[in-house]
Amino acid sequence: MNLSVTGAWVALLVAGLFEIVWALGLKYSEGFTRWWPSVVVAVGAAASFWLLALAMRVLPAGTAYAVWTGIGAAGTAALGIVLLGESANAMRIGSIALIVAGVLGLRFSGGGA
Repeated sequence: MNLSVTGAWVALLVAGLFEIVWALGLKYSEGFTRWWPSVVVAVGAAASFWLLALAMRVLPAGTAYAVWTGIGAAGTAALGIVLLGESANAMRIGSIALIVAGVLGLRFSGGGA
């Protein structure tokens, strides 16, 4: 599959969303002791890695990996607040905002293919 630059960025965004899925699935799997959440982790991780690999065909590895982890980290932290009742103090929200700013900076810096 040959991707355009835009297609690579879309694949990377979706890969990051699947990273959020499998990361939260780890919490719900309770150490892989619950069947369906464990299946969600496996499928989400496989989809995430596959889409990341596709995006890296076009995008620089460092940019793609940093954006992928940033989407996963910020998204998982934000959904941890919303779904799991994790702390939502100002420092935590500000830190998530910094991750998002870094991801956007990488995307629009002109260094991504």
